[in-house]
Amino acid sequence: MINSNTTVREVAIEVPQSTRLFEKLKIDYCCGGNRSLTEACNSAGVEVDKVLGMLETAIQQVEAVNISTEFQKFTTDGLIEHIVSVHHVFTKDELSRLDLLIKKVIAAHGENHPELNSVGGLFDRLSADLMPHMFKEERVLFPYISALAQANAQHTPAPFAPFGTVKNPVRMMMMEHDVAGEILREIRKVTSDYTVPSDGCISYRTLYEALEALEKDLHQHIHLENNILFPRAVELEEGS
Repeated sequence: MINSNTTVREVAIEVPQSTRLFEKLKIDYCCGGNRSLTEACNSAGVEVDKVLGMLETAIQQVEAVNISTEFQKFTTDGLIEHIVSVHHVFTKDELSRLDLLIKKVIAAHGENHPELNSVGGLFDRLSADLMPHMFKEERVLFPYISALAQANAQHTPAPFAPFGTVKNPVRMMMMEHDVAGEILREIRKVTSDYTVPSDGCISYRTLYEALEALEKDLHQHIHLENNILFPRAVELEEGS
């Protein structure tokens, strides 16, 4: 039963369609997934009872495909492959594309809209954080988690962990997720929820739409790692 003490993470996993509601209400379900609904609602400035009612409605209108449940059914390698081939590829492509687009929009509108310079700075920070973050996941953490899963399946000892325990890189990755989440919140704040000004051109509109799409994809991306893959990795290590 979902109640005010249920964590946002638990709701996102049990009721996948709730992530759309959380997006709408600006409730952080990826980086802030360990908070209770009460804490998350207080932070977002919404009444927890109202959110519980909306969640009940969402449960009653459950979609045919339960996204998070489906991902929980994925093998560990399958989940990693999905994260890398879908979310990492999208993020890298968008960071490269948006870097050029932001510069173009700043050059055209920066004088009349100085907030764009803040957007550019925040985006640079986001890109500088995410690119090495994904590299570390793909080259170090994900291969180790995959090896853990293989050892578990074959009932053999866990692979040597140069970082002591998988909890250490997992903790670091989650901290970096928190940083990315905070930058995304700042971008949304600076852009007034991605509101394009009346004199904004097509490139301006395209930029804000793309930034919002990147934000939503990163939320799902981080959700799959923080709430499904990483807890599974810790369980695999503890069971080895």
